[in-house]
Amino acid sequence: MIIRIPDVLTPEQVAQARKLLDEAEWVDGRVTAGHQSVRVKDNLQLPEGSPAARQLGDLIVQSLGQNPLFLSAAVPLKVFPPLFNKYTGGGSFGTHVDNAIRQVPGTAHRIRTDLSATLFFTDPDEYDGGELSIEDTYGVHQVKLPRGHMVLYPSTSLHHVKPVTRGARICSFFWLQSMIRDDGQRSLLFDLDMGIQRINQELGEQPQAEAIAVQLTGVYHNLLRQWAEM
Repeated sequence: MIIRIPDVLTPEQVAQARKLLDEAEWVDGRVTAGHQSVRVKDNLQLPEGSPAARQLGDLIVQSLGQNPLFLSAAVPLKVFPPLFNKYTGGGSFGTHVDNAIRQVPGTAHRIRTDLSATLFFTDPDEYDGGELSIEDTYGVHQVKLPRGHMVLYPSTSLHHVKPVTRGARICSFFWLQSMIRDDGQRSLLFDLDMGIQRINQELGEQPQAEAIAVQLTGVYHNLLRQWAEM
């Protein structure tokens, strides 16, 4: 399940973030690559734990906690502190799968990477290339979103970033451990939740609609109770 989440950050928040990112010092992005990924990764990255990364990471996590679409799609349990990368001058990231387990820097905590996220800080017309290509059972999906928008996809997916041939592509990327480990179960819960919301929005306070919504909400929570890992 690939979910595009619009307006994770407001235009004002993006402008604030871009100022910090433009003033920051970047390092070789291979510092966080795994054994195989390091061979195909060519980008820049903010140092983990830098003041800018921490400030913007906190902003992102706080905004996601208030985003109903994200909460419904991810059913998040743990969020890895957001990282930040920049692609320019032909930089790219070849086809790879994200590591299954990530150690949170400076702690003893680890997370299982069920979902991967990319949040864009540059608009598509600011650079050429740089599409995030995600493979699933339905083919290859090209993702290049407006700034402030985010894509969420299973970490089991093969994916790559195409070379950036003009301008700079600046994004945040991070991983999540969901309360629902299985992507199929998580997709079913998401579809059910979207259906319940649609009933409430389109049919309003009609008694029959309310009864259906209550019944489906009960099904949702009973499935969540059965499948959730805490």
